[in-house]
Amino acid sequence: MDDPRQDYPEIPEPYRPDEGRFSFDVDEALQSVVSLRSEIPDAAFTAGTLGTARSGHGVVIDSRGLVLTIGYLIVEADHVWLVSNDGRAVEGYVMGYDQETGFGLVQALQPLDAPAIGLGSSADLIPGDDVIVAGWGGRAHALQARVSARKEFAGYWEYLLDDAIFTTPAHPLWGGAALIGEDGTLRGIGSLYVRGEESGETEGNMIVPIDIVKAILPTLRATGDSGRPPRPWLGTFTAEAMGRVVIVGTWRGGPAENAGLVAGDLVVGVDDKPVEGMAEFFRGVWSLGPAGIDVPLNIYRDGDLMTITVRSRARGEFYRSPNVH
Repeated sequence: MDDPRQDYPEIPEPYRPDEGRFSFDVDEALQSVVSLRSEIPDAAFTAGTLGTARSGHGVVIDSRGLVLTIGYLIVEADHVWLVSNDGRAVEGYVMGYDQETGFGLVQALQPLDAPAIGLGSSADLIPGDDVIVAGWGGRAHALQARVSARKEFAGYWEYLLDDAIFTTPAHPLWGGAALIGEDGTLRGIGSLYVRGEESGETEGNMIVPIDIVKAILPTLRATGDSGRPPRPWLGTFTAEAMGRVVIVGTWRGGPAENAGLVAGDLVVGVDDKPVEGMAEFFRGVWSLGPAGIDVPLNIYRDGDLMTITVRSRARGEFYRSPNVH
């Protein structure tokens, strides 16, 4: 495979980690971050939205080459490659992907010769704490950052975190990046770039906290999923403005499209219970039961109120099986 260095912009020197702020060996901790690239078939369900060639990072979390990453990099992947900081490239296979948290696991098929990083506590992080947001490539691709906020995050793709971590400034290649705390442990995995109007803070990154993967990690590794019943999935893309939830699109062939939801529909309630904001909308849907449940949505369209019932599905039913072993 091509050397990924050509696609990974360096962090300017003044923004790289200041080793004087930390009590651990920064360079050694950064060795645990690997480059991750995946190939997804053209016919995959997510190919049109997430692409067929995805790249980002992963973090080695045990001595046998288990890599934790953000799941959108590997969902439906046929092939995954991992590259250590010394340039060693090995193939990996997808061990698991959890829809609810967004975490994914990849197992290296050959030794990576990269040290594992310990899992810390994301609960300990508070706004103002010094952290490192690290991509693959050592100090030249690591960013000195701080925690700017801890709060709820609702994603337009039917995703919700009760207590997401926001950091600033923004790392330019955030997907799967390691959030390393002041003690040298892994505190989270990079998921998104957020603008100020999205986060309520300055622009930066949204980080998925490490604590929410700990309870499911053994099951995720053993079976490929969390073991929890899948949540009902509608297949909507939504936006929020002043507490209103608007359908801006639907997955082709998904439950919402099949039920007749269209872009511009305003969601005012779930099962005759009013909702304000995407978080309330998602929680209202998920409270009705597991995937497969009928979801009555109260919709305002073209001046009329109506109820459209969507037969929910499990999101994973639409995904092409990856190379999970």
